Amino acid sequence: MQVQRKAGMTAKLKQIANNPFLYVMAAPGLLFFLIFSYLPIYGITIAFKDYNFSKGITGSEWVGLKNFDYFFTSDDFWIVLRNTLGLNLLFILFTTVTAVLIALMFNEIRNKYFKRISQSLIFLPYFMSWIVVGMIVQSLFGGEEPMINHWLSGLGMEPVNWMFEAKLWPAILTVIRVWQGAGYLSIIFLAAITGIPEDLYEAARIDGASKLQIMLRITLPLLVPTIMIMTLLSVGKIFNGDFAMIYAIIGDNSLLYPTTDVIDTFVFRSMRQLHDFGMSSAVGLFQSVMGLVFVLAANAVTRRLSKESALF
Repeated sequence: MQVQRKAGMTAKLKQIANNPFLYVMAAPGLLFFLIFSYLPIYGITIAFKDYNFSKGITGSEWVGLKNFDYFFTSDDFWIVLRNTLGLNLLFILFTTVTAVLIALMFNEIRNKYFKRISQSLIFLPYFMSWIVVGMIVQSLFGGEEPMINHWLSGLGMEPVNWMFEAKLWPAILTVIRVWQGAGYLSIIFLAAITGIPEDLYEAARIDGASKLQIMLRITLPLLVPTIMIMTLLSVGKIFNGDFAMIYAIIGDNSLLYPTTDVIDTFVFRSMRQLHDFGMSSAVGLFQSVMGLVFVLAANAVTRRLSKESALF
């Protein structure tokens, strides 16, 4: 066993010696993850302590699972859990489907100038700050006379009190998320499509296949592994509510909490009121663990259906 370890270490050192510049280029990225991802793991212990600034992490009293009690026994626990999972499922489903359709559409466009301009316009919302998006949404749906209501009146429809109708906001937030993220995701899918061998398309055209048949029988099936991988990565964050998005758009409007309040916004309000860092860390740990569980479960299901589409 020791001989094998020594041989493996020698081979690794030899590989580093033969490719020193590659490892030097990788060093900044490795240091970034070491400093900002691995070293802070020690802070997880705050979730099990009554954290006190003056005493620090090591000096704070150990309280076990007490920090989890506030969140799990709260009357709002099931509401924020349902909203977090429900909204994220809507975001993942509709963003992925829309991104795939956009990628397939771009793959059929032959005018390169129109294609480039369209890609830039669709990709642009991804770089917009949620604060800016929130201001746009407020101008459309907020105020005494929302702009959307003027459009509805022009169509002969009744105005809606958007900021009082909680049931409408899951759909509104989904549309906003698709508008913001589908363009970015479509670029990834389009890159995967360009990697499909052209010989397959030529053979299909010779056999008399239509564009729709080529899309359904060649492009889409070969795109499935990439779709599954991106979906699995998204599932890992399914317990993390998008705080920046939700808070920038909804803010402190308690009338919309029944359908828009997620774990992150709930914890933020609790932190402002109770200043309980232990509870916040406990919820963060809960989100991370459940995200890992969901990734493992989704990957296991994917492996049963298609081993090539699984992450591991």
